[in-house]
Amino acid sequence: MQSPALPNLDLTRLNTYSLFSRPSKVHARQLGCIVGAEATVNQLLNNLPDQLAGCSLRRWRDALWSAHQDHRPVVAALGGHVVKTGCTPYLIDWIRRGVLSAVCLNGAAAIHDVELAVAGHTSEDVAAGLIDGSFGMARETSILFARAANEAHDKECGLGAALGAVLQREPCARPDISLVRTAAEASIPCSIHITLGTDVVHMHPCISGAHLGEASLRDFYLICAVVAGLAKGVWMNLGSAVILPEVFLKAVSVARNLGHTLEGMTTVDLDMVQQYRAQANVLERPNGNAISITGHHEIMIPLIHAAVAARLHVPEANRPGNNPE
Repeated sequence: MQSPALPNLDLTRLNTYSLFSRPSKVHARQLGCIVGAEATVNQLLNNLPDQLAGCSLRRWRDALWSAHQDHRPVVAALGGHVVKTGCTPYLIDWIRRGVLSAVCLNGAAAIHDVELAVAGHTSEDVAAGLIDGSFGMARETSILFARAANEAHDKECGLGAALGAVLQREPCARPDISLVRTAAEASIPCSIHITLGTDVVHMHPCISGAHLGEASLRDFYLICAVVAGLAKGVWMNLGSAVILPEVFLKAVSVARNLGHTLEGMTTVDLDMVQQYRAQANVLERPNGNAISITGHHEIMIPLIHAAVAARLHVPEANRPGNNPE
């Protein structure tokens, strides 16, 4: 088979232009700057490359700082992995500093938080427990959730408030590391959003599905009220791939249906990998100022916590210039 004839290209006739006249996406001023061992967190962040995640980290820090300065709400919505990777102390500190004004947990996050508070440990070996049927069979965890669900029914409150009250009364090995208890002590909204059949406590006969569902529905109404006030505030989705992005989307719809514009709202999604629901429901569809961060929770949350702390103490931190462009 004969190959088709190739065109005879005369490269000497190429149309060229000056590099100095060409628009470019990367400029020398955007390169990272070296900082010394004595550098502050502010200096570290301000000297990251002015590109991609370097920009996103600074935008996240500045959004939190601005909301705090303007007394606007900042909400942390977290999945279970955030608790398991040891990140609740940073969120607890934000509550105590007045940075965080509400917390929103899925069922797994609430379970890990409760177990850490009561026993000082959490997260079992699922594979091993499935072999002998012991997975999810810890008594104390289910009993505490049953008490909270029943109390929520009796007092007509949400699951987050009821669980916080139970933890304040319960003897706890580490009460200082419970996000739910700290929220109750600080009297800030704490909502817990369950999906029946997905959490280990749902397997136990002491749990009332009616009371649990009723309490979690009240928490949905609570988070709708929180979201309605998010104009110029910040919503942070931390490690929830499906449940809390869906909750947030419905809360945004309720808020706007009732006339709240949510103008100037910033939405942040942090996870180890980018997930469809979080990208669509937290960053794209709500039409806010979207910030997407990909990274490990146990690195990114301590880093942003330190950055916000530094920003609070040093209002202006200049970025040293690189070589001229």
